[in-house]
Amino acid sequence: MSITITKNISHEGARDIFELQQKINGFISGEIPPDKFRSFRLTRGVYGQRQLGVHMFRTKFPFGKITPKQLHRLADLSEQYASANLHLTTRQNIQMHYVKITDAPAIWAGLEDVGATAREACGNTVRNMTGSSIAGIDPDELFDVSPYVRETFEYFLRNPINQDMGRKFKICYSSSEKDSAYTFIHDIGFIPKIKDNERGFKVVVGGGLGAQAMLAQTAHEFLHEDLVIPFIEACLRVFDRYGERTRRNKARMKYLLKDIGLEKLMELIAIEHKANKVKQYKFDRNKVDIGTPTHQNIAPTIAIEDTQRYNEWLKTNVFEQKQKGYYAVALKVSKGDIKPDQARKIAALTEQYASQDMRITMNQGLLLKFVPEASLSYFYHELNQLGFADPGFDTIGDVTTCPGTDTCNLGVTNSMTLGKILEDVIKDEFYHLIFDSKIKIKISGCMNSCGQHMVANIGLHGSSIKVGERVAPAMQVILGGGVDENGVGSIGEKIVKVPTKRAPEMLRMVLSDYEKNALEGEYFNDYYRRLGKNYFYTLLKPLADVGLYVDDDFVDYGGTENYAPAIGVGECAGVMYDMIAIIMKDARVKLMDAKEYLKNKQFAEAIYSAYSGFIIGAKALLLSKNVECNTQIKIIKDFDQHLINTGEFLLEDSFENTILQINQHEPEQAFAEKYIQQFETYFNDVIAHREKILNAEKVEA
Repeated sequence: MSITITKNISHEGARDIFELQQKINGFISGEIPPDKFRSFRLTRGVYGQRQLGVHMFRTKFPFGKITPKQLHRLADLSEQYASANLHLTTRQNIQMHYVKITDAPAIWAGLEDVGATAREACGNTVRNMTGSSIAGIDPDELFDVSPYVRETFEYFLRNPINQDMGRKFKICYSSSEKDSAYTFIHDIGFIPKIKDNERGFKVVVGGGLGAQAMLAQTAHEFLHEDLVIPFIEACLRVFDRYGERTRRNKARMKYLLKDIGLEKLMELIAIEHKANKVKQYKFDRNKVDIGTPTHQNIAPTIAIEDTQRYNEWLKTNVFEQKQKGYYAVALKVSKGDIKPDQARKIAALTEQYASQDMRITMNQGLLLKFVPEASLSYFYHELNQLGFADPGFDTIGDVTTCPGTDTCNLGVTNSMTLGKILEDVIKDEFYHLIFDSKIKIKISGCMNSCGQHMVANIGLHGSSIKVGERVAPAMQVILGGGVDENGVGSIGEKIVKVPTKRAPEMLRMVLSDYEKNALEGEYFNDYYRRLGKNYFYTLLKPLADVGLYVDDDFVDYGGTENYAPAIGVGECAGVMYDMIAIIMKDARVKLMDAKEYLKNKQFAEAIYSAYSGFIIGAKALLLSKNVECNTQIKIIKDFDQHLINTGEFLLEDSFENTILQINQHEPEQAFAEKYIQQFETYFNDVIAHREKILNAEKVEA
């Protein structure tokens, strides 16, 4: 596949693209083992799909900001290299499916040409930076967080400190205390604050969903804006060193926080301050333009036939921005799927009559900004023709779903078809609730919560129920999650499993009870807590009665045969591979990277590359002794115990003192040169030691 590198592609982008091509060639030729290649491609946005031989390609759009030109390019790429469908995600990304691995570099080149990337879209890295889609136009915001998200994204993109972590790391910024970006489920979250006329943020750490959801804890009630980047960098350094690496289900920041506590975490973060590349970082508040259109175009006036539906659309899908006279228009995108022709028409509509700054929303929709009031009828008409003007954006009638068994390896059940069916239940039977209930429904195809089911008022995740020799596809019902009007986040509670085909009836029962027993104007979660978990278990338990199952209960949505669980190997983060020879090559790459950074006077990056190389070399020798290497700090201490203290490996000082010099010095040239030289000497000794072991093994054989 030929790759076109245009003048719009940066040097770093071109290097990424060619490196991906080289790795693909190495994998195809057999030079690079599958597990090693998998770890690499994940950090380049290429994710294994449920269907053999094809991949999902994930893009990376910080805070969901996308331009008409970029959307148009994605439409072209999707038609040329994928399944001609753009899937919007809860992480404000766009995914393409059914991509051949050999086409990935060409897709990436097409993205880079329009200012987008796939670097660190998957894998054990800092993932896409999410943020409130209404940032910049939010009437409740103290200031626009968009520039802060953008600069945070740029600072950590390709940064050595987050290339090979134990697991993924997620950061988000909300526009106001209403917390529309769900900071409480992120590894680090920021909510804008002003203190003594200075900008800053409330900072929360250690949130997360998945099989064991946890609410983030408050690290700072107010952190000055100049200290945000240093805080994140130090936090990442701590996570990299102390975070779990072997047990993937325990390798998130939330578990580290749970194990050591907030006080100890903050203490470790403070220790890293000296090693940070920057001690303060001044954000460019003009980094992201507010998005005011450069044109004064007003769309043609359209006579609306169904005025009731139009008014309902205005009520649920349109809101007035803080910039008076302008409105934001939200597209309700069923399943998060947009076809290429639809994407091009949306791009053209936006380019001519709205802001170039569109936003992918966290509920898998699209937000268009700076639409004049006089143009609203035209937008409704055009979007209605495309199928994106159904009233009820981000309401109970707008169900969020992950891809589930459609494409995901980890999917247990079909979530997308069920989501559409539940939307139909709302439309046909509870339509009035889209206007005032503030209920959200979210579905995940498994417990990993890509559909964010644990923070839904009514959540569902894929599961199964064994009934004799048969297995029924099931949904675990979760109630009481979400964020209330005051920005207080809640994790939902598991109630009961019901067969997937009975999920619509479950929804009817819950909503009918809510309408019957909720107090006047009572928020759903308050109603849920007042009645209690046991009340809802009793209410829904009859749906789980296996004695009432019929044949249809054993067939999942979208299927025709009896259900059989078929879960593949997940790739939500990089895999572990313990082939010592491959690991030694990784250490050599770190040495090369360190020298390259040093040459370019990027001293902090050079030092951290050498630090990572120290760790990798120690891991290689410890693995040869069958010593478990589940955290970097354990590797450091075990290397001293098993190799230095026994006299088997010689260093002038302990390994811990040698490697952790990184925290004792400013990242300046003199220390960088010394530290890299120490690493090179150490690395050569590791190679010699490894060869000695191999020669001894040959003699014994």
